[in-house]
Amino acid sequence: MSGGRPDGGLRPFSPFSIKTKLGTLVVVSVFITTGLLMVALRTDTEVRFITVFSVIASMLITQFVAHGLTAPLDEMTTVARAISHGDYTRRVSGAGRRDELGDLASTINRMAGDLEAEDRHRRELVANVSHELRTPIAALRAVLENVVDGVSEADPETMRTMLKQAERLGRLVETLLDLSRVDNGVVPLKARRFEVWPYLSGVLKESGLAAAGRPGLASGSGGHTRNDVHLHLDVHPPELTAYADAERLHQVVANLIDNAVKHSPAHGRVTVRARSGDTPGSLALEVVDEGPGIPEAERHRVFERFNRGAAGGGDGGTGLGLAIARWAVGLHGGEIRVAESSRGCRILVTLPGSSPVLS
Repeated sequence: MSGGRPDGGLRPFSPFSIKTKLGTLVVVSVFITTGLLMVALRTDTEVRFITVFSVIASMLITQFVAHGLTAPLDEMTTVARAISHGDYTRRVSGAGRRDELGDLASTINRMAGDLEAEDRHRRELVANVSHELRTPIAALRAVLENVVDGVSEADPETMRTMLKQAERLGRLVETLLDLSRVDNGVVPLKARRFEVWPYLSGVLKESGLAAAGRPGLASGSGGHTRNDVHLHLDVHPPELTAYADAERLHQVVANLIDNAVKHSPAHGRVTVRARSGDTPGSLALEVVDEGPGIPEAERHRVFERFNRGAAGGGDGGTGLGLAIARWAVGLHGGEIRVAESSRGCRILVTLPGSSPVLS
């Protein structure tokens, strides 16, 4: 069976591959045995002595080659055992070899690095969620204690404060549920055709309520309380329709609006633009803000989990909003990316307009 590279392709012939080394071992053993037999025939040496010498020479060569093959395997076993016990800092030293063992060592090292990063992200998530939970719970407890102790009355203003904290908790729980859906695999889509203008108008209306301090949507990244950002909807043609899961698309647009509002300047403007896509029935959505934008070197990371940089929720959120948006778009078989923009950040979403083929 042909050797393979880490990417799954066939390995080209290499003079350093294990197959070549084993073949060389066989050829060398045959040459040694043949040479000793010829010496025996010419010098009248007994064949049994030649046989013993041939076996000893072959065993020494085989032992030398076997040690070069088994020593890295022993190290890999040790490292793999350490990784299985949660030590993701261990690495295999033979990654520089130019044979199948080098490929295997590189693969193990990459796997250990991925597991180490995932473990670090998981710890960050626990810390972030703990921090996010502590604040609204502490606020609710303080308000309730004041009401119980008679320090303050349960008037409408007090109840609005409690409602705001409860909604903050609800948004965090919704984010965690979305993360659970991502980890559990593909979610069945309930796609239907609908008119884009009234649909997006409703999403922006809810976002406008959230911006005014009365959160009306679960944005997945913590929600925002700004009331100095203007939301603008641009749909052309006005009768434009789309075929998608309305709930999942709501997650996408809400997360993108929430992220754009967070990073908009004072009295800035966030535009949600909808157009027909390049293919029949497809939809192109854009969310554009007037913020600082995203450096080109960081654009490939903004949709990663727990990314809390300039565009990923640097205000202290969980860093999952854009990752959930990418997941929801992927369920539709679409694409989401950071597009070029002369000012601010422009995120482009394309939906195919038909049900994706799910495996």
